[in-house]
Amino acid sequence: MFDKERGLYIAHCANGALSITGKMANRHGLIAGATGTGKTVTLQVMAETFCQAGVPCFMADMKGDLSGISQVGKMSGFIEKRLPEFEIENPQFQACPVRFYDVFGEQGHPMRATISQMGPQLLSRLMQLNETQDGVLNIVFRIADERRLLLIDLKDLRSMLDWVSKHAREYTTKYGNISVQTIGAIQRSLLQLEAQGADKFFGEPSFDIYDLMQTEGGKGVMSVLAADKLMMQPKLYSTFLLWLLSELYSTLPEVGDMELPKLVFFFDEAHMLFNDTSKALLDKIEQVIRLIRSKGVGIYFITQSPTDIPENILGQLGNRVQHALRAYTPKDQKAVKTAADTFRANPAFKTDEAIMNLETGEALVSFLDPKGAPTVVERAKILFPLSQIGAVTEGQRLDIIKQSRIFGKYDTPIDRESAFEVLMAEAEQQMAEQEEENAAKAEEKEAASGKKKSGIMGKVMKAILTAVTSTFATILGTYISDKVTGKKTKSRTSATGRVVKNATSAATRSVTRELTRDILGNLVK
Repeated sequence: MFDKERGLYIAHCANGALSITGKMANRHGLIAGATGTGKTVTLQVMAETFCQAGVPCFMADMKGDLSGISQVGKMSGFIEKRLPEFEIENPQFQACPVRFYDVFGEQGHPMRATISQMGPQLLSRLMQLNETQDGVLNIVFRIADERRLLLIDLKDLRSMLDWVSKHAREYTTKYGNISVQTIGAIQRSLLQLEAQGADKFFGEPSFDIYDLMQTEGGKGVMSVLAADKLMMQPKLYSTFLLWLLSELYSTLPEVGDMELPKLVFFFDEAHMLFNDTSKALLDKIEQVIRLIRSKGVGIYFITQSPTDIPENILGQLGNRVQHALRAYTPKDQKAVKTAADTFRANPAFKTDEAIMNLETGEALVSFLDPKGAPTVVERAKILFPLSQIGAVTEGQRLDIIKQSRIFGKYDTPIDRESAFEVLMAEAEQQMAEQEEENAAKAEEKEAASGKKKSGIMGKVMKAILTAVTSTFATILGTYISDKVTGKKTKSRTSATGRVVKNATSAATRSVTRELTRDILGNLVK
């Protein structure tokens, strides 16, 4: 709970209250411990304390338990028994203003990002691309920028990959080799991503991060991400949260140190963020975490052991809550030793032994003092939540979603003109132009063929006409000659027949010569 004198009251030890100093809340923190030791309740206590101070929070809800923060808590025998320990006489149970989100849009408002916002580096991690494939993906993004093509959803990226594959030779000298095999491998990774439901995450309207930094009635709004289904796709989960951090870092202005943070970001199952992460991306994560505090954002990682966090990042987590760890194996014992070494020692007890003997709800706690130095570690009991412990009903969840100020803002997807539509239109235009060109060529060929046929037939008819005319003249001449000379009919008939025969042969020879000449002429052409 929050009060101006105590600050952000989180736990109580033999020496009194343990609170996070408001100015130090953006110095980040860690909540660690084995399964079942109370990490989720600690997260809920921290979140509602920030809420009471007017600080909005974002948190991933792995099992639905954190949704209870939206409902008023109630007294129980366990809480009543512990009231004197916390110096609390009459707890004011209360709910926090909550907005439910869901990447898949099933248990809350959809949270979407465009392909361009995600960028090639995070996409490459999400699709688990190798170095060569990552390089080609970067080229595809560069070409899309040059052509001013919007990459909004998966079909945009898929169509862009296909286009680059068909025009690879045009870019080889400028960007290097772009093989069809590499493009095909990226396309297959996209199909796997789509099968995991990522197609629902990529699109518009894209999420506005300022919706995470709202207050209602003086309380910070709790943004609760339904992550039970998302957790089944660890890469999608961690990459999505990393994108959200990157958006916060790149969008928010510098504000320096504030009395209280603008936003507190709880990253549950934090080890997933660092699994199979390239050195370049790990460096980027470290940079974001180091510098985002100056944007007024505090990041709190929740995981089982401090060893899940890289050392360079672990060193930036000043506010620590360590629940019990078990040491059944040499690896477990090493993890306990590492966890103990991250605290400023308390001479009253041995830290490594205390870690293994903590009860549920107990933790080793060390927060930064007003000067930014870590306090001596204390063995303490975490406060109980003032909101409901446990999940809400589906009816309660639905009522909260419908009553939200942003209800309807993200619920209907938008599919505006982007790379897919532009490239599809270009392909259709090229196809139409090709069809017109083919039709024109066919007409020219047909016209040329008809002209040749007409020329040949003309020559044939001319030859026949010449032969017929010559024959008729010959017959007529013979007939007149016979009349004048008085020759007999038989002789005339015989003579006429010979003339007709000769004339026919002449006509045939003439036609044959014309046909042969044209055919040979066509063959030579």
